[in-house]
Amino acid sequence: MSKKPNSHTPAIGKLGLLLTVACSGGAVMILELLGTRIIAPYYGVSLYVWSSLIAVTMIALAVGYYLGGFLADRYPRIRLAHIFTLASLTTVLIPFIGGPVMQLTNPMGIRAGAFASALLLFGVPLTALAMVGPFAIKLAAQDLREVGRAVGSVYAVSTLGSVLATLLLGFYLLPLFGTRSIIFSLSLLLFIWAMPLMWRDKAGFNKLSAGLPLWFAGIAVGLLSANGYATPHAAGKGFKVVHEEESVYGWVRVVDDLHNGHRLLLSDSSVLSAVELERGRSLLSYQAVLGGLPLFRPRATDALLIGLGGGHVASDLKSKGLATDTIEIDPAVASAALDYFHFKPTGDFIVGDARYEITQLKKQYDFIIHDCFTGGSEPTHLLTVEMLRELSGLLKKQGVLALNYVGFTHGEGAEAVASVYKTLKTVLPEVSVYITEKAEFTDFIFLASQEPIALDRNNSDRRVQWLLDHAYVLDDRDGIVITDDFNPLESMQVRKSEEYRKLFMQRIAPELLFL
Repeated sequence: MSKKPNSHTPAIGKLGLLLTVACSGGAVMILELLGTRIIAPYYGVSLYVWSSLIAVTMIALAVGYYLGGFLADRYPRIRLAHIFTLASLTTVLIPFIGGPVMQLTNPMGIRAGAFASALLLFGVPLTALAMVGPFAIKLAAQDLREVGRAVGSVYAVSTLGSVLATLLLGFYLLPLFGTRSIIFSLSLLLFIWAMPLMWRDKAGFNKLSAGLPLWFAGIAVGLLSANGYATPHAAGKGFKVVHEEESVYGWVRVVDDLHNGHRLLLSDSSVLSAVELERGRSLLSYQAVLGGLPLFRPRATDALLIGLGGGHVASDLKSKGLATDTIEIDPAVASAALDYFHFKPTGDFIVGDARYEITQLKKQYDFIIHDCFTGGSEPTHLLTVEMLRELSGLLKKQGVLALNYVGFTHGEGAEAVASVYKTLKTVLPEVSVYITEKAEFTDFIFLASQEPIALDRNNSDRRVQWLLDHAYVLDDRDGIVITDDFNPLESMQVRKSEEYRKLFMQRIAPELLFL
C-alpha cells in the first residue's frame, strides 16, 4: 500500500511532529505537578490532594485520547494549532479562576472539594493536551503498514517529554521562578508552539479568517499573562505579607496580622509559628509545654528538635541552658526563622529530611522533640514505629522523646491519637500525655522514655502545677501500631484536617491562599 497525501497533514515534518508530542507530554506533567502548589495552600498537603490531581489527570488523559481520536477522524477542520491554543487559553485562566473555584468547592469538604477543584481547574487544559497524541498518530500513520511504529513513537516521545519536564520543573524551574511565573510562561509557550503549526498548515489555514480566532485567543493569553506577571499576591484586608518564598516543599510566607499585632509563619495552609509582634512571645500553647521539658530532667544539657518552625522551642530551651540541634526539611522555613523570627542556632543547624538526617547523627540527646505539622495533618511517615525506633536510639539512658500531635479526645479521629500513643509505647515503655486545652480538639504532647517520667506534686512551681492539671489518661485499645508497611493514619486524620482547616480559615484571609 503506497503512501498518499493527506489533506489533514500540516507540513511540519516528522521531527517537528515528535517535538510537538514531547511538548504536550511535558506540559501535562507540569500542570499536574503545579496543581498541588495551587490547591495545597487552600486544601492542605495531603494524600487527598495528590490523589485528586492524579485521578483528574488520568480522567483527562482518557477523555482526551478518545476525543482526540474521534475528532481527528470526523472533523478534519480541527487542527493541532487549535488544540494547542485551547490548552494555552485554559492554562492561563487557572490563576485567575483558582480562588473563586476553590471557594465554590469549599462546602464540599477536603476530599470532594480538592477533587472538584482539580477537575474544574485542570480538566480542560489536560484534556486538550491529551488530544495531541491521537492527532499526531493520525498525521504520522499515513501508511497502514506503519501504524504500530507511529503509535509507539508518539507515546514514547510523549513519555520522554513528560520525564524531562518533571525533572526540569522539580530540580530547576520551581525553586528559581515559582508556580505563578511558570504557569503563565507555560501558557505563552503553548500558544507560541501553535503559531508554527498554524503557519506550516497550509491546508487548514489557507484563508486569513481561519486563523483569526487563534490570534484573538493568543492576544488574550498575552494580556492575561502580562497582567498575571505584574499583579502581586493579594494579602487580604488586615494582613501584610512581609516575605514569601516558594520552595520545592511548599509556599512559605511571613504574614503580619495587623489587627491583632501577630506575626505568622505559614507554609501552604499551616501555621508553623505565631508570635506577638511587640514582645516576640509565642502564641502556640503547646510550645510552652515543650519549653517545660527541663522540669522532667533538670540535669539535661542538650536536645534535638525535628521541625524548626520559627525556632521558638529551641530559643526557649537555650534560655534554660540547653543547646539544641535542629532539623528542618524546608530551606525556606529555615531562612524565614533566621530572618524574620530572630532565631539563632544553638547547636547544629541541619536542613534536610528527618528520616534520612537522623541516620547520620552520631550523638545522643537528653531530649528529642518531634514537632512536625503541615496543613492539619502530620507527615505520617514520621510517626511509624520504624521512625520512632530510630529516634529512641538517639536518646540517652534517661532521655525523653517529646511528640506533639493535634487530635481529638473522643469521637471520630480519636483512634489516630490512640494509635500514636500505642506506637510510642511499643518503642518506649514509659509514656505520659498532656493536653494544652481541656477540649475535644487539642494538642497532645506525648513524653516517652525508657525511665519513669514524673513530676513532684508538692512542687509549687506554677508550670508544674499547670502540667499536672493538664495530664491526660489515654486508652489505646482502639489504636493500632503504625508501621512503614501499614500506615492508615492519613485516613484517620480526615476529621482533624477538616477541623484544623475550619479554624485556619476563620483566622486567615482567603486571599492569602490563592495563587
